Amino acid sequence: MALTSESYALATGLIFFIALVFSMLGLGGGMLYVPVFKWLGLPLKTIAIPLGLLLNGVTTLSAFLRYHREGLVDYRGGLPAAAAGMILAPAGAHLVQYVPHDTLILVFATVVSLAGLRSLMQSGKGEPGQKADKGKRAIIGSLVGGVAGFIAGLLGVGGGFIVAPMLMELGYPTKQAAATTAFIVTFSSFSGFLGHMAEGHIDILLAGLAVVAAIAGSQLGAWFMANRARPGWVRGFYGVLLLAVAIKLFSGVLRG
Repeated sequence: MALTSESYALATGLIFFIALVFSMLGLGGGMLYVPVFKWLGLPLKTIAIPLGLLLNGVTTLSAFLRYHREGLVDYRGGLPAAAAGMILAPAGAHLVQYVPHDTLILVFATVVSLAGLRSLMQSGKGEPGQKADKGKRAIIGSLVGGVAGFIAGLLGVGGGFIVAPMLMELGYPTKQAAATTAFIVTFSSFSGFLGHMAEGHIDILLAGLAVVAAIAGSQLGAWFMANRARPGWVRGFYGVLLLAVAIKLFSGVLRG
């Protein structure tokens, strides 16, 4: 389907906004990128999901580099989860061709709903206390990172909505959890994107505009989170946004 100039402009603006908001939590934005591309009329499995993963990776990579300069990334704690996610993301990408379209949307909407509810429940909590020990962080990180990577490849999301709460449960302060999540999700996103490329096609102009918008938005969002944002407010806004998207997705399937 050929997009109009208005569609390109709308998609670019929306991607900038999504990257700005999601990078504040170390997330890539795939939960909104994929619905945006779907609502623009692009095929879900062959374009929306692969392009969502590409932008997810670009957003988290851009945010991660900013967080790295701020000294907020825990590389030792994040590496086991990053490796597990990178290994399992292509498996999810391969499985997507066997899942019916409406089933995929329902699974996507359910995951988005759970992430939104989780974020709202966490928004009123204070900062975590002491971190768990290194062994526990490595074991739990590997398991959760692997699950997040598989879901990333299947649904076109980076898996950060799973990783970030896990890090906070392990005692990471919100800003360090966001920074380390960005590091982990970068690997699962690009790995899942490469797993999709054997099946998918990319609109080069849309991809180029989207990448530029994602980089600009994620840089601004990461800077704002590191220097200005109130973590509880960001988590609350993120939760409301995800629930609104989930409702829209559910209603679309029910009407169909």
